[in-house]
Amino acid sequence: MSAVQSLIAAHRQGQPVGLYSVCCSNEQVLLAAMQVARDCDTVLLIEATSNQVDQFGGYTGMTPPQYRDYVLQLARSQDFPAERLILGGDHLGPNAWQKGLAEAAMANARTLIEAYVAAGFHKIHLDCSMSCADDPSPLPDATVAARSAELARIAERTAAEHGLPPPVYVIGTEVPVPGGEASLEGGLAVTTPAAAATTLAIHREAFSAPDLLPAWERVIAMVVQPGVDFDHSSVHRYDPVAAQALSAFVGTQPRIVFEAHSTDYQTEAGLHALVRDHFAILKVGPAATYAFREAVFALAMIERELLPAADCSQLIEVLDRCMLDKPASWRGYYQGDAHELRLLRAYSLSDRSRYYWGEPPVQAALATLVDNLTRHAPPLILLSQFLPEQRKAVETGALRAEPLALIQHKVGLRLAEYARACARNVFDPNNEAFCATELSER
Repeated sequence: MSAVQSLIAAHRQGQPVGLYSVCCSNEQVLLAAMQVARDCDTVLLIEATSNQVDQFGGYTGMTPPQYRDYVLQLARSQDFPAERLILGGDHLGPNAWQKGLAEAAMANARTLIEAYVAAGFHKIHLDCSMSCADDPSPLPDATVAARSAELARIAERTAAEHGLPPPVYVIGTEVPVPGGEASLEGGLAVTTPAAAATTLAIHREAFSAPDLLPAWERVIAMVVQPGVDFDHSSVHRYDPVAAQALSAFVGTQPRIVFEAHSTDYQTEAGLHALVRDHFAILKVGPAATYAFREAVFALAMIERELLPAADCSQLIEVLDRCMLDKPASWRGYYQGDAHELRLLRAYSLSDRSRYYWGEPPVQAALATLVDNLTRHAPPLILLSQFLPEQRKAVETGALRAEPLALIQHKVGLRLAEYARACARNVFDPNNEAFCATELSER
């Protein structure tokens, strides 16, 4: 039994534990996640998304083996134990190719699954919920399940051929949009128990072939909509009463839990409630890169106060200029006049700016910012103004006033909410530390 299966089994046996998943490729976010996992004594599940990492490189430029090696190198740099690191693949299916015909999209999806599993990704989210160009919309559950089973068969064969532990699977048809909704104005409907039961039954039938029965035994979770999501400027908070019937339904099912996507920006109390109510796998992505962006912008503002304009990185301006020069990753998502669009590019909860940190001009500006504030350490008075939580940690000696340490600390405060919710499910609103103690010097 893998570490993931053990955690899910412990949850089903009544222990108040869960599993948080960091869906990200940002180096500082991943380094912060490793520090949090160490401090909170949890395993660390890091997931790559299908449009982020694929056989062609995705938007990160990394294939699954390259992403695996990248994460392992970061773990080695932090002395983070490899045995506590779990890799997962999110939204694996025809997602990136859904504008094309179904057969071509599924051909790419088959290669995608094979590449992920061969690279050692253990937790596989089979997501065939989207309609391709020649599909009906919405896609019938039976088609979703049949395509998912087809991909599971490839995953099973690939793991066996490479001598790897067999994967664990997440299924589902009511899958929230990756990266948050464009708008929550129309409200948000919680998945009904009847819909969840239908999805489960149809997938069970699709996996009933003898060669897929072992894979079905390793289906650990189903994606549903518990009533949590976010758009560019608002968050739909978890309501335990609204999700009560759905929570009761999964309690009657053997072995599985629910996986909650788009839990970004929920309160820590909400995260604890989700785990308690059997939404035991919590996914976080944009909230982590949003915290990174907040920290970097705060440092850029400190830099402006410390140094002459000619010596500053101009990072905020460089990032926005790059987004304007290459608008493909945000233009179809943000609406408004020039002023509104500028605010959304910088501050939207959807954080479309996360696609631009790898651009050479932005990387160069960030390097200049880090170098400037390494040579000119931010004083406490400016930390108090722009990074007050980090100022407290610096004052107590728990944190160095160094730019990368400050960034990782801010990201870590967000991720630690997830770790605490999954590690012991005891909410202490007065605990400002990562877990039992504040982040110590590394």
